[in-house]
Amino acid sequence: MSELKASELSLEGIERMSLKNFAQDAYLNYSMSVIRDRALPSVTDGMKPVQRRIIYAMAKLGINYKAKHVKSARTVGEVLGKYHPHGDSACYEAMVLMAQPFTYRYPMIDGQGNWGDVEDPKSFAAMRYTEARLSPNAELLLEDLNLGCVDWVPNFDGTVDEPKALPARVPNILLNGTMGIAVGMATDIPPHNLNELLKASIYLLDHPEATVAQLMKYVQGPDYPSGADIITPAAELRKIYETGKGTVRVRAVYEESKEGIVITALPYQVGVGQVEKEIADLMVKKKLPWVADLVNASDHEHPCRLIIVPRSNRVDTEALMSHLFATTDLECTYRVNLNILGLDGKPQVKDLATILREWLTFRTETVKKRFTHRLTAVNKRLHLLEGLMSVFLNLDDVIEIIRNDDDPKATLMQRYKLSETQVEYILDTKLRQLARLEEEKIQAEIDKLLAEKQELQTLLEHPEKLKGFLKQELQADAKKYGDKRRCHVVERAEAKEMDTTVSTPSQTMTVVLSRMGWVRAATGTNIDPYALSYRSGDSYLSHAIGKSNQYAVFISNLGRSFSVLIKDLPSARGQGEPISTKIALQNNESIIGVISGEPQDYYLMANDRCFGFICALGDMVSRNKAGKSLVTLDPEAILFRPIPVKDPANDIIVVASKQGRLLVYRCSELSILPRGKGLKLMKIAGPKLNQGLDGVADIVCIHEGDSVKIHSDKRKLLIPAADIIERISSRERIGETLPTVVQRVNFIEVIPAPVAAPAPESTDPAQDTPPLNISADEKDLTPIDLDLPLLTPNS
Repeated sequence: MSELKASELSLEGIERMSLKNFAQDAYLNYSMSVIRDRALPSVTDGMKPVQRRIIYAMAKLGINYKAKHVKSARTVGEVLGKYHPHGDSACYEAMVLMAQPFTYRYPMIDGQGNWGDVEDPKSFAAMRYTEARLSPNAELLLEDLNLGCVDWVPNFDGTVDEPKALPARVPNILLNGTMGIAVGMATDIPPHNLNELLKASIYLLDHPEATVAQLMKYVQGPDYPSGADIITPAAELRKIYETGKGTVRVRAVYEESKEGIVITALPYQVGVGQVEKEIADLMVKKKLPWVADLVNASDHEHPCRLIIVPRSNRVDTEALMSHLFATTDLECTYRVNLNILGLDGKPQVKDLATILREWLTFRTETVKKRFTHRLTAVNKRLHLLEGLMSVFLNLDDVIEIIRNDDDPKATLMQRYKLSETQVEYILDTKLRQLARLEEEKIQAEIDKLLAEKQELQTLLEHPEKLKGFLKQELQADAKKYGDKRRCHVVERAEAKEMDTTVSTPSQTMTVVLSRMGWVRAATGTNIDPYALSYRSGDSYLSHAIGKSNQYAVFISNLGRSFSVLIKDLPSARGQGEPISTKIALQNNESIIGVISGEPQDYYLMANDRCFGFICALGDMVSRNKAGKSLVTLDPEAILFRPIPVKDPANDIIVVASKQGRLLVYRCSELSILPRGKGLKLMKIAGPKLNQGLDGVADIVCIHEGDSVKIHSDKRKLLIPAADIIERISSRERIGETLPTVVQRVNFIEVIPAPVAAPAPESTDPAQDTPPLNISADEKDLTPIDLDLPLLTPNS
């Protein structure tokens, strides 16, 4: 079937249209309706349709700033019934916004009752409770309304007319700003200062080709009603006004006093309670160690007075506030998108100069219409008065005609060359107005009107004089309605968040982990973790010593690492808390050890499947609760606890296999990696390794001068330091076979080198390679001295 054209009529007279064309037309109509009649403001009066209708309806009802307050429901009903057939709640909310002094820089409505507050702008009372009237600022939009200045259009049902735009005497589009979301576009216009806008408008009248940079000598930037500081650099502000898009950063104002740091002004639409809660939350989470107290001293006289009490006078106030600016709403960023409906009715993002230029064009046309309307009225009045003066010149004759003539109207028109309008006015004039005194008044009025007519014609015929009149009006409005700027434009350093872990006074703490995964932290190092009280069925597993501002790193059996600040761990006064409350463990995942220290500390990560590598503690730290993958493990591989490595270049690795072999080599043969699988720790046949018949039984890292003791059930094999140095080999070898009685290795114990002065060198050659001694824990077992080496090294 061929695609239908725009629309066709079938034989039955039914209009047919393709679904594609119908959807396109319907969506286009909808989007244009939203853009023009709902979301975007007009450059003419700076108002959306609902706002304009509310202001006009209140003016029509006589609810101006001199009248009594009227129930808001009455106004909303008038607006909905005559001009705006939409929801009452949306209409009332638009009315509320125009009455909120913390939302509008120059409120258009004077509200009485609960109209919300900055803490909760939508906490306003229902329309049946609140009352309102127009504010004096509304006169800036309405003063010329009935002077023939605006175009009128029928309302939605054609019963009454409404203004297409209000005759705004100021650029309200920038004065109060607005925001809106249309179809495929949005607008975010910040409020500005009235005096600055009018000065820029006057300058633009004198210099029509003025640039944005020149206008910014008068318009410093947005002027929010809250009165905080605008810290966006001047170059960025200029770019915003040149492109119509950008962001403005607003920062709270504070001062130092004996009470502490006093915040006196907050960013736009940020409440004192909101900031108080944010700072209090940081204090509870121990992320503000520099703050001792927080006091909300706000009252009716001081709407914003939040006092931050530093912990001591040594606290850097600027650094503290910079941290708060970076972490709370004491500093906010606001989007700017000067997307408006121009004089042509089309939406477009415009620069500052274009907006003011278009508004001045609108204002000039409005004033011309006002003068033309007034000139028409003056001419009409002069016409009537001139006819009336003809009566005074021939008063007796006119009276005679009126008394005796059958058609006095036609006779007067013919005899005195009067128009029908003049004759009608004469016939309707009362006799008492024909006195000599009235003649003088009429002549005086004629003279006055002729002078006014001359002035109006001069203004309409000479653009420069009209421009001068516009400037006078703008200056008068600035004097009457203008006020000082509330937001100061200042350049400040970028806010930086301080590292609380570095700034917090640190103390040495001991972290204790139990086998069932319960963790706690105790102050000091003289803690015996074995002597602590544990839950029934639980016991000691691991412990680590570190500073309170350092991380405790937890290693899991799946090769993942987790980190928690030690100061955030529960106190050791009790039995602690499950580590799962601090980190997110997977199924079948458990913690095998905990370590702490400096980021540059090194640890050996090894597993029984004969792979391992050296890793810095800093690489194990994870910033999120889910942890991160650290060690790549083969299936069924068992990860050993992290083994400290003090000197990766010179320390010695001692590794024992499950088959009773011992290998010694330098730690430098292993790779230093941030994560991964690592290298083979010793040479073991693949089939035995895969079948679990062989592998690493235990592994340690020692310094030169340390000895080790191999534990095999109840027997021990002591390997002195000199013998370890003698047997240093290569990582690629299979090692030496241990004596049969200790081939079943349980673990390797490190015996640090004695601190005492070294003994004199021996002259006995037999002592050059000391024998290995096997001993038992029981006293009845006699140490066995072996004069044989462990085994002839194999390749």
